[in-house]
Amino acid sequence: MSTQADAGILVAHAPDGVNYKLLELPPDLLALLESQDPPVLSLESSETSAVIKHGNQSWGLRQKNTSNALIILSLGETTADSSQIPEPTLKAVATIHDTVELVSEPISGPVPVVKGKWHEKFARSR
Repeated sequence: MSTQADAGILVAHAPDGVNYKLLELPPDLLALLESQDPPVLSLESSETSAVIKHGNQSWGLRQKNTSNALIILSLGETTADSSQIPEPTLKAVATIHDTVELVSEPISGPVPVVKGKWHEKFARSR
């Protein structure tokens, strides 16, 4: 029989009012941004999405929905009513249902339309 009084870690819903978006970077763009001399990027609009450009490279921004929500947690502490000893807590500050993906695009010409992905069909009905 266990004699420990450990009740675990308290998890609380505590939204912080900040709107979060996760951005998935392609490896080539990540390498550019982490280099010793990171480039200046420009953000432009196109017929189908926003486009990030640098020199002769461009990346289109695409929203991708996910069936599993991502929860952003923050560490915190709370004190119980009967003691002044702080106890660790986790606060769920935001829930994310979609991410922004950067897709490499040709610098000129029309953007190819991708068809047949279930999450893109699902996004249109929302």
